[in-house]
Amino acid sequence: MIFELPMITLTKLKPNIDTGIDFILPLTAEERTRSRYKFTLDDHEIFLRLPRGTVLQDGDILTDENDTFLLKIVAKPEPVLTVFASTPSLLLRAAYHLGNRHVPVEITVDYLRLLPDSVLENMLKNMGLEIKAEIVPFQPESGAYGNHHSH
Repeated sequence: MIFELPMITLTKLKPNIDTGIDFILPLTAEERTRSRYKFTLDDHEIFLRLPRGTVLQDGDILTDENDTFLLKIVAKPEPVLTVFASTPSLLLRAAYHLGNRHVPVEITVDYLRLLPDSVLENMLKNMGLEIKAEIVPFQPESGAYGNHHSH
């Protein structure tokens, strides 16, 4: 006989709080765009059932219908390319060219970050950008992956 724990369905976001967190769930950027996600944490089977187009952010708190259970989402470190430029205008040009290709990009004033892609890496190197392969949390602009979702 298989003992099954009841599945917990998480359906709504809570304001950011740091008390009473039951579980922490590290997810990659791509996993944070899924509205349906099933996983097991500490022998609990948990099912995310979120409105389509929801993009979870690092630090988001999810709960179930009865607020009995709190789960915190964290951005899981994953392989990325971090792109640096010698001038702000070069970084802006790189962001423009990446945006034209509709790939998810994390944009800051100091660097751009994208998932590893040898074609894009070569394009950026040819433009004169410096690229560093890293394993860090990736937090692309929302709107990536075709999920246009406003806050």
